[in-house]
Amino acid sequence: MARLYSQTCNHSGFVKFTAICLFLLQYSMGSSFLLSGLKHHHNSNSRNRGPLLLTNLTTCALFVGSWVQDDTYPIYQSSNCAIIDPEFNCQMYGRPDSDYLKYRWRPANCELPRFNGLDFLEKMRGKTVMFVGDSLGRNQWQSLICMISVAVPKSTTQFIKGDPLSSFKFLDYGVTVSFYRAPYLVDIDSVQGKRILKLEDISGNSRAWGAADVLSFNTGHWWTHKGALQGWDLMEMGGSYYEDMDRLVALDKGLRTWGLWVDANVDRSRTSVFFQSISPTHYNPSEWNAAATTKNCYGETLPMTGGTGPLRGAAYPGADADQMRVIRAVLRDMSSPPFLLDITMLSELRKDGHPSVYSGDLTPAQRANPDHSADCSHWCLPGLPDTWNQLFYTALFF
Repeated sequence: MARLYSQTCNHSGFVKFTAICLFLLQYSMGSSFLLSGLKHHHNSNSRNRGPLLLTNLTTCALFVGSWVQDDTYPIYQSSNCAIIDPEFNCQMYGRPDSDYLKYRWRPANCELPRFNGLDFLEKMRGKTVMFVGDSLGRNQWQSLICMISVAVPKSTTQFIKGDPLSSFKFLDYGVTVSFYRAPYLVDIDSVQGKRILKLEDISGNSRAWGAADVLSFNTGHWWTHKGALQGWDLMEMGGSYYEDMDRLVALDKGLRTWGLWVDANVDRSRTSVFFQSISPTHYNPSEWNAAATTKNCYGETLPMTGGTGPLRGAAYPGADADQMRVIRAVLRDMSSPPFLLDITMLSELRKDGHPSVYSGDLTPAQRANPDHSADCSHWCLPGLPDTWNQLFYTALFF
């Protein structure tokens, strides 16, 4: 690293996930310590002030299974949820197909409870849920608001939009669902006109997190951005500034700073903590189809079934495997690790779920040029983040 010393498909009713045995092993190795760590956090009275993570998840491999068609989905319509950002609102901005909305995740050895927005509000009465991270966290935050709102259409609400903190309040229940934008989790400060990514400092961001009853963190995508998309000018570590370094080393250092803060500052007797795994992108069709002639997710309308690419019926590792190894290592070293909401593999099967060119942020010229404009990183709403929240709901209350 350069160191600076300056001051400055074919689917018949379902999409099968066939790599269950291999992935069960991976799941067991990566997540069993998290599940067992929840046992001392059990509290059956979810209305009382106290932790919300329940413990019978050890019998259900939540993140291993298959996508099945279900015509009872989606549970809300984008036209009835004004909170959705234009960049996620695929139906409003012209997406012609809708089959991608009608899939339900079915774990291999159990059934997920259907999300119930009224039940969520009753169990969370008087409490605050806060998502912290990047735009994938915002994607999930807006999804959860829509999923709750459809169940209580006459409830009094308040929306406070800001940067970095935005909040949606269900006033009749005293429930607040917030999003705090912190794509690296650690702080970014300005020094002599330069944006400094402070790998060992989280004190600025974390001041906003302490009052939440449920915290859900995510990070990952911004650590790899370079050029115009890079969110910093210099990195600071050990009192020195760096023009760049191995991005996995930087991610590890930043996450360990976050992990130390969680262990030292979050009272786990009253606050539940989640970490959401890497949300996959689908910019390289050769990963699922060796004969692909397209350049990204544009035109994809079905989940993966295998095809002729490296997937061949199983989940491919994608570009996020190295980041996930760092995340798992950091969580494993924490004294009280968060619950890992491990959505990576099940999301990798959903190449059909991205906005592609059906985003309000695109001009007509951009929509006509999907090779350069398709968004294969975020997700349509309604869509895949609704399943993330169903899993989140399950982990909280069942």
